Formats: sequence, C-alpha cells, structure tokens
Amino acid sequence: MKVRIDPDLCTACGLCTDGVPQVFKMGKDTAEVITPEVPPNLEKAVRDSVSDCPAEAIIIE
Repeated sequence: MKVRIDPDLCTACGLCTDGVPQVFKMGKDTAEVITPEVPPNLEKAVRDSVSDCPAEAIIIE
C-alpha cells in the first residue's frame, strides 16, 4: 500500500502525524509522508488517518 498527501488540501491539523508518526511528519506548511510504502503492520492506522483527515488530503494509491 502506498500513501501520499495532497499539499493543496492539507490544512496541517496534525491528526495524521499524531496517529502514525512512523509514516507522517509535519513539514513547513503541511504534513508530509516519510514512508510512501506503508509497512503492513501500519496499514490499518494509515487507513484510520485517511478516514479521520478533515481535509481528505491523504490518498491511498
């Protein structure tokens, strides 16, 4: 599973970085993906972050 963040949609709320710091980090203006290829043990947490994102900025590919 691959994940990315649409910087045009991200509001930098920090929910993804708080929920899965192994995959997401806060950049200068938006959240960023640290690990585009999500490890299997973190897939559920990333899916939860996708659901929780108020801006719908996290995209699973």
